[in-house]
Amino acid sequence: MDIDYRLAFDLAPIGLVLSRNRSIVDCNQRLCDMFGATREQLIGQSFQLLYPSADEYERTGARIAPILNTKGLYADDRVMKRIDGQFKGEPFWCHVTGRALNREAPHEAGIWSFEDLSAHRPVKAELTAREREVAAFLMDGMTSKEIGKALAISHRTVEIYRARLMRKYKSSTTGDLVHKLLVG
Repeated sequence: MDIDYRLAFDLAPIGLVLSRNRSIVDCNQRLCDMFGATREQLIGQSFQLLYPSADEYERTGARIAPILNTKGLYADDRVMKRIDGQFKGEPFWCHVTGRALNREAPHEAGIWSFEDLSAHRPVKAELTAREREVAAFLMDGMTSKEIGKALAISHRTVEIYRARLMRKYKSSTTGDLVHKLLVG
């Protein structure tokens, strides 16, 4: 039996994207459904369209490039936004995994998967872009020093953001905060 790779791409249970220079070259229907868009709305567009802000798009690109250079693979949980339909503009947690086709130029071309985590992890509190980044790393179990290094900020600045998150989520400990972030 021959395998129809185009059909497999189109019917995959997660969102899939082929990218070139951080723009969408092709995507499957699951990605369209996740972001509330048609293929025509996404093909040729910058990934920036899927981010809550241009600043988050820029910072994420800068953060993942050295990791893609080294490992060729990158994964994280981040807040994305729906771009059209009934839930237009709604932020949601998304697990994103990507592979650079050329480690020397990691944004040149890549393969990306997107998994909608909103059923398990709703975005309830209003968070700033930096708070979302810190929250994502906290959910990965990283320390303030590790988060600071990853975001190129001091660990004391990370602790300030963590304290803000704890107030917003009415948490008394980091463990309680992580639990509330995970379950919404």
